[in-house]
Amino acid sequence: MEPSSSGTTSPSGSEESLMEQRKRKRMLSNRESARRSRMKKQKLLDDLTAQVNQLKKENNEILTSVSITTQHYLTVEAENSVLRAQLDELNHRLESLSDIIEFLDNTNGICPNSLSSPEPDDFLVNQMNMFYVNQPLMASSDALLY
Repeated sequence: MEPSSSGTTSPSGSEESLMEQRKRKRMLSNRESARRSRMKKQKLLDDLTAQVNQLKKENNEILTSVSITTQHYLTVEAENSVLRAQLDELNHRLESLSDIIEFLDNTNGICPNSLSSPEPDDFLVNQMNMFYVNQPLMASSDALLY
């Protein structure tokens, strides 16, 4: 290095060139590092975006499954209501038939009016009773919402 007029040494031309090369090399290295950092950041952003899309898809599938399960539950609940109504009706019929059997057992099968001649109305009453006893159960979930 050559002494300058102020008493400090100044770099020679080759040293300046070397420092300039190091400076350019450092700038290129910094640019490359910044480029890699941006690429890494972009890849992370792309990965997170893909994950968000996948989670949204899974969420929609779960919501659809919950909706189907809820609908199935409501259908089964309505069917159970119908079955409960039918069970109540059958229990009522069974109780009525048990009362009739108990009455017949207590009277030894003899009706109180059997000593007199049967009246024509008794035949119709018996036919009507048979008609109602043999009716099928008719219950629907619409009539039993509670």
